[in-house]
Amino acid sequence: MTPFHTPPAGAFPALRFPDWLELVEDRSAALRKALETADEQAGVPGCPDWTVRDLVAHVGRVQRFWAAAVAAGPATRPPEPDAAGDQVPDGGLASWSARSTAVLLDALRAAGPERECWTWWASAGSPGTAGAVARHQVQEAAVHARDAQEAAGAPEPLPPALALDAVDEFLHIGFGTMDGWPHSPARVALVSTEGPVWTLILDATGASAVRLGPGDGPAPDASLTGSAEELLLCLYRRVPWDAAALRVGGDAALVRQLAVWSPLD
Repeated sequence: MTPFHTPPAGAFPALRFPDWLELVEDRSAALRKALETADEQAGVPGCPDWTVRDLVAHVGRVQRFWAAAVAAGPATRPPEPDAAGDQVPDGGLASWSARSTAVLLDALRAAGPERECWTWWASAGSPGTAGAVARHQVQEAAVHARDAQEAAGAPEPLPPALALDAVDEFLHIGFGTMDGWPHSPARVALVSTEGPVWTLILDATGASAVRLGPGDGPAPDASLTGSAEELLLCLYRRVPWDAAALRVGGDAALVRQLAVWSPLD
């Protein structure tokens, strides 16, 4: 399976380390392609405080930071700022961005998927490995590439397998590191039109995600149904939870609370 193909109906995507590397490269290239037609000083709808230049510089700095974290190997602290190299775009923004992506991919390839490194999510029990960093960097590059495309006036669909894998990662890593749910305990089902279904269990300890088939497990208190891309963009607050492309079932107020609580990094 290539990362650009939709998995069989109902199946979770079986993406692995080489797929994540390919997708980081592909989505980073998509970001720079959008830069070719966007005004660098244009505002970014998905990141209202940023210009396109700010957005591209952010992604480059993030890629250099994670390259340094991966290269450092097992650690209990994030890398020092000077370990991340050139954090200020010098010369052309696009060429600096391309070098940033290359630095990240070189570090990931040299480390391999199992090498341990510092991550902000390891304290919550999730894998702190170069493979986990690669997976997380896919959604970083993918969502911000779409941000740049939107600023350029030409947003493109996300590859379906990427979107499914990114939703799964977001639910397990992003929500898995959140503090306690500030409302009554609840269950929210996220139902992708591609087939995979997740139930997010919310209580005073935080949130945990469970992969379920349609009709499996206790009935949820609310559900949110849409394509994996729309679900991911909703979780990232790029589209509203009540957008036309999404369908809400059960307690709509609960879905709204979840959308507001959704973690961003």
